[in-house]
Amino acid sequence: MAVDPELLEILVCPKSKGSLELIELPQETRAALVDKYREHFRDEEPVVEEGLFCAESQLVYPIVSDIPIMLIDEALPAASVGR
Repeated sequence: MAVDPELLEILVCPKSKGSLELIELPQETRAALVDKYREHFRDEEPVVEEGLFCAESQLVYPIVSDIPIMLIDEALPAASVGR
């Protein structure tokens, strides 16, 4: 199950209100995020493969088990994912 395309069309960066681009996350970033969010998923392993990149704010919001984490404090700097 993937993030609903209609939801992706209406989401904007909470910091800049800029548009978001769906991107693949590097493997080392994926592994770190799985470890970080594991405690929130009691019965299953979180799945992290993609994120939402905002060019204006230079932030990437991870998508964890098909849920976009749209919190500024949880966002990754774009440089940490090769942007």
